Amino acid sequence: MKLSVSGRALAAGVVAAATLLAGGSTAGAAPSPEAPAAAPDIPLAGVKAHLAQLQSIATANGGNRAHGRAGYKASLDYLKAELDAAGFTTSVQQFTASGRTGHNLIADWPGGDTGQVVMAGSHLDSVGSGPGINDNGTGSAAVLETALAVARAGYKPAKHLRFAWWGAEELGLVGSKHYVSRLSAADRARISGYLNFDMIGSPNPGYFVYDDDPTIEKTFKDYFTGLGVPTEIETEGDGRSDHAPFKSAGVPVGGLFTGASRAKSAAQAAKWGGTSGQAFDRCYHSSCDTTANVNDTALDRNSDAIAHAVWELSG
Repeated sequence: MKLSVSGRALAAGVVAAATLLAGGSTAGAAPSPEAPAAAPDIPLAGVKAHLAQLQSIATANGGNRAHGRAGYKASLDYLKAELDAAGFTTSVQQFTASGRTGHNLIADWPGGDTGQVVMAGSHLDSVGSGPGINDNGTGSAAVLETALAVARAGYKPAKHLRFAWWGAEELGLVGSKHYVSRLSAADRARISGYLNFDMIGSPNPGYFVYDDDPTIEKTFKDYFTGLGVPTEIETEGDGRSDHAPFKSAGVPVGGLFTGASRAKSAAQAAKWGGTSGQAFDRCYHSSCDTTANVNDTALDRNSDAIAHAVWELSG
């Protein structure tokens, strides 16, 4: 997008110069419409700093950040503090699952048309067997850093922006189902799109895009086309992540994914690199899902794609 903005500026300069050389004047010309704001680059270092914090939290709390455990609540408290300091209006939604208290974190950016809400979310919980850094620290950290980029930019979207981190996804999408079930019909209708990010830094990554909504799908595909990165439609986790309750409620949904326990094919390795015949994430739901279990290139590309979609769909 930055290239297209600079290209328009260059074209305008050429037209103005030609007019002056021809003896004309640009003084009375109508001003060009302001170009839409371009999404900023999301710093990989910022995303990885959040992952390091989540790893430290897990290490200090029995090695995981699972639903109802101290590691999950500490993870939520860390995110909430970051968002509160950046000027978001945050709220914590409480529910019960498997006899333990769970929490969702919701963060609203002030402004924008509240009749049109763009949401971006991820699940914050891990399984009990590991720290859950790729699944789903990567999605949680990238959504957090995108939200902080909104604040740093002082972004004024046309639509209202809401970010969410779900609890108890690993128990069957409990947190996101709880949230959606408590929306009125009017509130559901106000959500113009929900974007889901679950595992976006797999160590042997693929580049998968949800195909649930044509507009959202095209937004992500166009971004990766601009990078020269081919994509495939996401099928491994279809219906298994937090977009599913929104989709069932009639909300347009989309998202990104880099693969879980399914093996990468030879054709996929040929176009994306990596190792064919090996799982996209060999540490899926395991104790080795640590900060060492992340592909930086995939995490960087997907984090920037999140920001691109947030800006594009809310502008």
